[in-house]
Amino acid sequence: MKRTIRAADDNSTGTPYTPAVEAGGFVFISGQIAQVFNTRQLRNANITEEIQQAMENMGAVLKGAGLGFEHLVKCTIYISNLQYYAEVSRVYQTFFTEGDPPARETMGVKELPRGVNVMISGIAFKG
Repeated sequence: MKRTIRAADDNSTGTPYTPAVEAGGFVFISGQIAQVFNTRQLRNANITEEIQQAMENMGAVLKGAGLGFEHLVKCTIYISNLQYYAEVSRVYQTFFTEGDPPARETMGVKELPRGVNVMISGIAFKG
């Protein structure tokens, strides 16, 4: 059995986008970009701002599932230029204040939705 997870006050119902799905004790979080929650506005003046917003969006979805960043077991980060790797890693790390961060990979890709430079997805363990 699966259950859709949304952040509080999420207005994406009725769209083809599902922020997260819970199944078998895991929460699978869709790719998060630098879109400001419940708007079409992007926070993308620089890569630091982009990864910060994407991670805040991830946190909102986790909270909607009753979880926090400490529940993440796996993340995938897509970046449009591998030159962003160090800064993305630096900001990403600040969201994991207890213990080791989750397993992850970072991939350089040609293009991301809405022309952003970073997108992050995750898997959290609820059990």
